[in-house]
Amino acid sequence: MICSGSIMAEVLRAVHAALFTGLLVLPVPAKAEDVVVFAAASLKTALDQVAAEFQADTGHQVVISYAGSNALAKQIIEGAPADVFVSAAVNWMDEVEKAGLVAADSRVDLLGNRLVLIAHGKDAADVDLRRGVDLAGLLDGGRLSMAMVDAVPAGQYGKAALESLGVWASVEGAVAQSDNVRAALALVAAGEAPYGIVYASDAVAEDNVTVVATFPPETHPPIIYPAALLTNATDDADRAFYQTLSGDAAKDAFVAQGFSVLD
Repeated sequence: MICSGSIMAEVLRAVHAALFTGLLVLPVPAKAEDVVVFAAASLKTALDQVAAEFQADTGHQVVISYAGSNALAKQIIEGAPADVFVSAAVNWMDEVEKAGLVAADSRVDLLGNRLVLIAHGKDAADVDLRRGVDLAGLLDGGRLSMAMVDAVPAGQYGKAALESLGVWASVEGAVAQSDNVRAALALVAAGEAPYGIVYASDAVAEDNVTVVATFPPETHPPIIYPAALLTNATDDADRAFYQTLSGDAAKDAFVAQGFSVLD
């Protein structure tokens, strides 16, 4: 169909009038938002997957900072602009909440985990973690890789377990401490330390280590990962990602990486 110049001019005038009077509304694409997440280092493999799927579905960008929960909590309290916090221990979430930085009624106990003893390589022999086990003899002059035992949750749980088994004093001098549990895992995977203490979820993420024992749960405090939306979160994208963490797809990703999902 060919329009004459006069007809085309009339069409253009009609469109202009509609725009001017607000009768014609053109679609405006939704603005993509950034979601800033502070998360315990042990969550990296599973949470990266959850974030990638969320980004693909929504177009929003998820920026995740991984570190020891202690360091992340301190950064949040000092003013770091995080929207969501997932800690590997209740006490560090408590500190953030005491500072008034947790959004009302948003905190949940999201995940659980297990504490394991790992060895370098793929075929290491099992270890019987009975009380009084000769862990120092097992190290044979090597180092026991752990996260920082006085600050990082994985290190705190590990020290508590070794104390419960009555062997902490015998290995304390051989402990190589790292800033976070993934760094402790990397030392064992690289052969820099023959043994290490990490979460079961960390061991799943690394091919070059073997889980040689699981610490009895009664030897250490329950391993709980609380999650919360922070008061800095101001847009729908923040809330949508936080809700995604409790969704079925996220639960599947966490379970596949060795976590347990808490109801």
